[in-house]
Amino acid sequence: MINMETTMRSGLSFSHVGFYVKDIEKMERFYHELLGFFVTDRGTLPGPNGDFRLVFLSRDPDEHHQIVLATGRPDNLSFNIINQISLRADSLETLKSLYSRLPATEASDIHPVTHGNAVSVYFRDPEGNRLELFIDTPWYVDQPMRVPVDFSLPDDELMQAVEAHARKLPGFQPRSQWRARMAKMMGVE
Repeated sequence: MINMETTMRSGLSFSHVGFYVKDIEKMERFYHELLGFFVTDRGTLPGPNGDFRLVFLSRDPDEHHQIVLATGRPDNLSFNIINQISLRADSLETLKSLYSRLPATEASDIHPVTHGNAVSVYFRDPEGNRLELFIDTPWYVDQPMRVPVDFSLPDDELMQAVEAHARKLPGFQPRSQWRARMAKMMGVE
């Protein structure tokens, strides 16, 4: 396992994301029940259009919050401005387990895919925000790339199919080679 503290660029690290919601109770339930986020705090702050409510959520006891839900999402947005929120799963088993639970939730637009460098499940939460749950593969391929995968396959067959497809793509290489190139570019060798 890579020690992220010694390999990340100094100065900044990503911490959390916040987004506006219409139904804060529904969204809180969804993120807690499906994805295992816990409420660490909640409250109200004054805003330019009146008070808005906040719910702070985390899966990490070292992070006060990783997601903040805030009331005030307008009803009349012509499209959802969040492209995606991505969460790394700890294993293919976890990823497939979450995938199997999605149809019983208010998730929609559910698609298991591979990017060659990852195996992912994309879906939309109850308010249409796109989420990606993923695991990294040991390979890199040029991006963007996305093809469907069959999550009904046994794990070893699924990963063999992902690797066989990735090997045919431009830029295929072990992730370690790609990482070494990125570390050099970022000055964190």
